[in-house]
Amino acid sequence: MPKSDIPSARTVLSVADETPTVRTLEFEDAALARAEPGQFAMVWVPGAGELPMSVMVSDIAGRAAFTVRTHGPSSRALYGVREGGIIGVRGPYGNSFDAKTDSALLVGGGTGLVPLMRLITRLPAGARIGLAMGSRTADEVLFEGRARALAEKREIRIEVATDDGSRGVAGTAVDAARLLLDSGRYAAAYTCGPEPMMAALVGEAAARGVPAQASVERVMKCGVGICGSCCMDDRLVCCDGTVFGGDYLASSADFGRAWRSKSGAAVPF
Repeated sequence: MPKSDIPSARTVLSVADETPTVRTLEFEDAALARAEPGQFAMVWVPGAGELPMSVMVSDIAGRAAFTVRTHGPSSRALYGVREGGIIGVRGPYGNSFDAKTDSALLVGGGTGLVPLMRLITRLPAGARIGLAMGSRTADEVLFEGRARALAEKREIRIEVATDDGSRGVAGTAVDAARLLLDSGRYAAAYTCGPEPMMAALVGEAAARGVPAQASVERVMKCGVGICGSCCMDDRLVCCDGTVFGGDYLASSADFGRAWRSKSGAAVPF
């Protein structure tokens, strides 16, 4: 897919509050509107620098979106951009999920659900979907209604987990995923979210003979394989990923165990 490594200015056309700490910003961008599930963009916020963002699906042709949670300085700055504000975008970058399956288990934690929403739109018509959604509390549950709407012509079962037990299963998205795995057979599993959660899901899927793919999130300064900040073992998440297969992840010395800080130091999860 054509992409530009020079940021293009985009006007934010709408801002929607998803939860008390999460917002979705929508804008026009033909290339990002066609992004594959798992691909990302580098987003420049004037005065605050760049950050990598998964590309959220939009209901309007030619539009794309970013769903952001307030966390660090750059994400707080992006969260604070209002309708009519200007951001810079470049991309899309990276590979994508292989969506050729008729029964898919999708497991997402927090804003890790963003590429999974796009994945729903790429699954074959009639595909059976199990969706495990993890969040901290009931008021932070993301995209449940959106997932049902996107899967309108598909069979979907949703299980919710919250860290504090205020909604659904008490625990992580993996705890919700076990309910789905124990009640039905899936041809493939797809996951995005906190890395320890994804590592646990890859293990659960492997134990049941279900091939898994994970979209890995790491610190990225460039997005094009120059800075090396997103290294995982001998791979670069921005260029070799973001999506990796379960066989590689099961053998990885880093996945689910350690990540690289902005200084390049290994930091245990």
